[in-house]
Amino acid sequence: MASEREVFDISGPLHLTTVDWNNVEHRRSVAACLVQGVYILERDRQEKREGDGALAPPWWKSFHFNIYRELVDAVDSSIFGVVYELTPLEGNRDNVTNKHPRPRYVIAFRGTLTKGDAFSQDLELDISIIRNDLHLSSRFETAIQAAQNTVSTFGSSNIWLTGHSLGSAMAMLAGKHLAKTGVFLDAFLFNQPFFSAPIESITDKKVKHGIRAATSVITAGLAFAATLKKGNNNNNNNNQKNNQSGDSFAALSKWVPYLYVNPGDHICSEYIGYFEHRERMEEFGVGAIERIATQHSLGGLVMNVMGKGEYSEPLHLIPSAVLIVNLIPPQDFIEAHGIHQWWRPDLRLNSKTYMYS
Repeated sequence: MASEREVFDISGPLHLTTVDWNNVEHRRSVAACLVQGVYILERDRQEKREGDGALAPPWWKSFHFNIYRELVDAVDSSIFGVVYELTPLEGNRDNVTNKHPRPRYVIAFRGTLTKGDAFSQDLELDISIIRNDLHLSSRFETAIQAAQNTVSTFGSSNIWLTGHSLGSAMAMLAGKHLAKTGVFLDAFLFNQPFFSAPIESITDKKVKHGIRAATSVITAGLAFAATLKKGNNNNNNNNQKNNQSGDSFAALSKWVPYLYVNPGDHICSEYIGYFEHRERMEEFGVGAIERIATQHSLGGLVMNVMGKGEYSEPLHLIPSAVLIVNLIPPQDFIEAHGIHQWWRPDLRLNSKTYMYS
């Protein structure tokens, strides 16, 4: 049986009757609804809701989008993503002076579904985010091929990436891959996973800042130790790869995705401290340490130094971003992590742009 949150006419942004693509709130709401459309499309498939009984279409048709391509997981045949194509009303064209022209295509990825036969594969991919090997999954292979094909066919202008939770990680990874080739897509990343110790939940600011500063020093030290280890092993290929990691991170700095986080969501809330701490370290005159630390995962470095595995670039770390924080206290974790919060018209948001240099 369908829940109210699946029905657009009950839970959708009914206030959004006309989309102004220059309005940041409108862009956010549309992106979130397109992600919700992927969630409901998969639920329609599971529940065999077709034709007039399908609940998903209003989530994209309300904004004049059609499905250009469905993205299907090779493991469980679930729909995990959609490439949407905008079909604007005739005569309603963008002015070339618009700062934010309407997107031509939007590549959207859903997160984990806790009901139905997609759950086991979704859960495995959630675990792969923690293991930092999402890039090895067949689902991501399908996702990046779809993104690359869309860009190669239609060009990179006015193509969006968006996703929620697991889907946000998929969009982040695709965006990183494309950015390294000089393709910078607009990205709207909702509740992007950042798995680490829950430092942001500490209420004592001095303790919190002290822990972050100590962590930065340790992380930078381990990164240096990893470089020495590779050099001592005379593994030139790995040493070259490690030396290039900083250049790779800096190359991503021109890509500035929108990160939407809720302080009550421990899955994504660490981004708040991640960017604030980086800025604070610069103010204290120790930005050089943080510029090294911010590129690395402490857990991954520890495993590498102990010889427990090859270190790979952490998915969740990003040089630059527009960080948007929902300041409305959530009732519970489900509300804090939910995609539905991001199209509400009464949000209180704090937005700040962080640029890596």
